[in-house]
Amino acid sequence: MQSASPASSTPPAVAFVGIGQIKRLGDPLDIPAPSGGCSTEGGEGKASCGSSGGPDDMPPEIWEKVKNHPCYSEEAHHHYARMHVAVAPACNIQCNYCNRKYDCSNESRPGVVSQKLTPEQAVKKVVTVASEIPQMTVLGIAGPGDSLANPKKTFDTFRMLQEQAPDIKLCLSTNGLALPDLVDEICRYNIDHVTITINMVDPEVGAKIYPWIFWDHRRITGIEAARILHERQMLGLEMLTARGVLTKINSVLIPGVNDEHLIEVNREVKKRGAFLHNIMPLISEAEHGTVFGLTGQRGPTAQELKAVQDACAGGANLMRHCRQCRADAVGLLGEDRSEEFTQDKIDQMEVVYDLDRRRSYQEQVEIERQAQHQAKQIALAGASALPVDDLKLLVAVATQGGGRVNEHFGHVTEFQIYEVSAQQTLFVGHRRVDLYCQGGYGDDEQLPSVVRAINDCHAVLVSKIGACPRDELSAAGIEPVDAYAGDFIEKAVLGWFNDYRSRVASGALVHQHRGDAQIRQGAFTGAQQAA
Repeated sequence: MQSASPASSTPPAVAFVGIGQIKRLGDPLDIPAPSGGCSTEGGEGKASCGSSGGPDDMPPEIWEKVKNHPCYSEEAHHHYARMHVAVAPACNIQCNYCNRKYDCSNESRPGVVSQKLTPEQAVKKVVTVASEIPQMTVLGIAGPGDSLANPKKTFDTFRMLQEQAPDIKLCLSTNGLALPDLVDEICRYNIDHVTITINMVDPEVGAKIYPWIFWDHRRITGIEAARILHERQMLGLEMLTARGVLTKINSVLIPGVNDEHLIEVNREVKKRGAFLHNIMPLISEAEHGTVFGLTGQRGPTAQELKAVQDACAGGANLMRHCRQCRADAVGLLGEDRSEEFTQDKIDQMEVVYDLDRRRSYQEQVEIERQAQHQAKQIALAGASALPVDDLKLLVAVATQGGGRVNEHFGHVTEFQIYEVSAQQTLFVGHRRVDLYCQGGYGDDEQLPSVVRAINDCHAVLVSKIGACPRDELSAAGIEPVDAYAGDFIEKAVLGWFNDYRSRVASGALVHQHRGDAQIRQGAFTGAQQAA
């Protein structure tokens, strides 16, 4: 009899980490130790009107706002692109997890950009990108500081872009301190998507995250600073809800600081009308130079993050497909094409903004999207024909986009993670990994880190995979699967799951629970990886 996975050091009777099992700072993590490669040298929270929702789950006017917004619709993020422009360098608060960099090309995280732009440069860049990437539907201003701490630059950019590219949706991200004073201006420019970073609703918790704020012409510290920030965030959220602006709340999960507290944050933002809640892992590698990174504050494991997200089920709807983008990101979520659109390259381009071409391309995208949805429904119907059980697994998927299994294992820089059961297949997150193929050859030393990143998954679906990584994954109890190459993701995941259930039912293999996985931090941009 074949075993589905080897024994691990994690508790064998528990499939996933629960909220009560979240480990405190300094506790050991249940992550597999690095092993040699082949070379000898070497959560539920399904949105009823949110990220996973469709046209049947929300009013038509809301669907029109989110249907092609990759951050507000999980389905849309497979097909539509976004971009950020770096016109807002100043910030009015300090976060212990943030270190802004203005000339950084090799880190993929919030708060870093390769180059600051003027509003005029930003608008030219947006029009250029939209001409070259017709599925780019959203322009966001997310830093590298705070968009509303730089109101003139932010709103000048939006004003000029509205005149030149009226079909592009406008977004901004803010810490919320200046938000109540600028709600009228936000509505004036038809900015109907606003993200607010809210990490606490208790000033005592906030004092551990924010050393200071700059408010009313003075620097304020401690609990008083956190109290003012909290009050302004709640007021701003309520004002946006009253004006019909969709709001997404970003929260950084910091183990031992606000992990269990984020459940209360979720409740409070739901009360005030938040459309989505995005709970993100802390990025805390020391080389980024943040306070938390330099003092040893660790980020959560994959299952710790999922445990908090799952504990928020029934509260504000959850976004689980966030990529914690750079402040100058360009492309689909999970890819960065910003190096194709540097200022010197844009200056050499002849730009023709063809609105009809953009609409025609997006109509084809919608046809593909409907085909994906129909394939998912057919696969779910097939799953329901099998005996009902409580089996629920995680599956990693290699994809270039388009909602299909269409990426070679060796070219993956992130896996998309799906939770699958007989009732549904649900996107629950992504895992960044080190690039395995380097210069056309597999780098066996990278394999252990890839395995650790998807260690809680029972299978990985790819378009192709070489013999060495196939053997390494199999030895770790992760089934490499290339039989669904080119298929829509949900159809492929459900197809593999039904086959897995059949093998378990027949006695061909024994189902075993998986361990935890490691969230990859400090990932490099695509350009740096290529270099």
